[in-house]
Amino acid sequence: MTVLRVALAQLNPTVGDLDGNLKLLMDAYDEADAAGCDLIAFPELSITGYPPEDLVLKPGFVDDNLEALAAFAAHTRECAAVVGFVDRDRDLYNAAAMCVGGEVVGTYRKRMLPNYAVFDEQRYFTPGTDGNDPLELFEIGGVKVGMTVCEDIWSPNGPLATQAAGGAELSVNINGSPYHWEKDTGRERMVATRAQDAHTPIVYVNQVGGQDELVFDGGSFVVDGEGHVIARAPQFVDELMVVDVVIPPVYRGRLLDPRGKATDRPLPLVHVSSTSRATGDTIVPPLAEPLDPHRELYDALVLGTRDYLRKNGFTDVVIGLSGGIDSTLVACVATDALGPDHVHGVSMPSRYSSDHSKSDAELLAENLGIDYRTISIEPAFQAYLDMLAPSFEGREPGLTYENLQSRCRGQLLMALSNEMGWMVLTTGNKSELAVGYFTIYGDSVGGYAVIKDVLKLEVYELCRYVNRAAGRDVIPPNVITKPPSAELRPDQRDDQSLPPYEVLDPILELYVERDHTAEEIIEMGHDVDIVRRVARLVDIAEYKRRQSPPGVRVSPKAFGKDRRMPITHGYRA
Repeated sequence: MTVLRVALAQLNPTVGDLDGNLKLLMDAYDEADAAGCDLIAFPELSITGYPPEDLVLKPGFVDDNLEALAAFAAHTRECAAVVGFVDRDRDLYNAAAMCVGGEVVGTYRKRMLPNYAVFDEQRYFTPGTDGNDPLELFEIGGVKVGMTVCEDIWSPNGPLATQAAGGAELSVNINGSPYHWEKDTGRERMVATRAQDAHTPIVYVNQVGGQDELVFDGGSFVVDGEGHVIARAPQFVDELMVVDVVIPPVYRGRLLDPRGKATDRPLPLVHVSSTSRATGDTIVPPLAEPLDPHRELYDALVLGTRDYLRKNGFTDVVIGLSGGIDSTLVACVATDALGPDHVHGVSMPSRYSSDHSKSDAELLAENLGIDYRTISIEPAFQAYLDMLAPSFEGREPGLTYENLQSRCRGQLLMALSNEMGWMVLTTGNKSELAVGYFTIYGDSVGGYAVIKDVLKLEVYELCRYVNRAAGRDVIPPNVITKPPSAELRPDQRDDQSLPPYEVLDPILELYVERDHTAEEIIEMGHDVDIVRRVARLVDIAEYKRRQSPPGVRVSPKAFGKDRRMPITHGYRA
């Protein structure tokens, strides 16, 4: 049996930073080459960063990406490298290059282009076909290696099956697979099935890091030809994982396959090397343990927030600390993302703010070790009331007065942002965004919405997780136990304006994330009046959500580039 030493470069590229990405690739390559690796695999479109979106419509960007690929290829020595880039002829292609010995010795063009959820690759790329990209294998260390890109591996009848039937003994699949909660187990099950079908070990490498609304969790792994995971990198961290992959003869498994022997002819073979470089003790890295579900979700929020700020040149953030559950969680995430010295909390009390909310915010700031200040909105709020009094004469105070307070707070936070260079983090959760329970140009103003894709009940669970992980009450218990309130009028509670979150969140999950109609949700047993009211609130709040900042996507369907509903429409069902 042959052993091939393979490196999985789980890296965090920045979209469009070709020079920075090239340095990442070269540094990882040098480390793998020094470790005696036969092969290193980088993530999908690692030259450009993923997803490059409309940058690829700029011919100069595509040219520069090809120059970066040529520079990387020239840097290669004995260790072969699979690297993602944008290829072109008459069309553009999401492609992988095999680089070794200072040159590109072969390319592969992605054949299955996803066009659902957050993906719109058919907007930019043409799929590879036998006509424009005949499949071939690469002999590396005496092993016949095939390469595919991301979505290609999800189809049981995709190019992996053709490569296996054509003689592949190892498959390398490079990915830019965005995270959503508990997605990693589904990936591993699917890849294990493909490996069993092909009787071929599979190297699955994924990128890590945040890109606008998306966060990539890494979690790269290797499965053997029987579908067993033999190596797994941790989630949410950069990692160069080196593993010796045993390549057993595949004929026995294929001969015993009840589906019959493959009748395809062998694929063309590009010779790279005949002998493996693996020497000494066999390298088998420890299997990274799957994360606790709430740690996984929390870490995704931290990484997405850190990268959005870092990659956009921000070092500090400012948060309106109300003493409520949402701003509390955002402050915790920001502190873990940036460090306490870079987080600034502002209490902005009004005549309706409770004493416990002010004290809870202060205690949280003390526990986190962040900067904390108090700026009352009363002078600004009263000034607005005085200015508007002639126009509002004879009208009863109502929602407008509540929204004025929120907008006073938004102005203060933006003033601090403008003066200090701090990015404002908004604190609205998915439940509130869904039903429009936020003030446009008020508590929705800011640069990044950390928990915009986290339903309210999960906000509570994450706060409990923070205290469990710390082994102490970082978050004051009163924040978790008190009834949620915007505190914009006397004795206000959320459940005076909305159904209890225990009722609301399951309906929102069905209506927003699973695309059920109101009628279908009612048929499942949910209250008729509540469902119709919630569906209407979601529909009429679309115009408000469009004006909200981006935030971390952690669910299978998030508001933003994922869920794309028309603002103006007349469908009600």
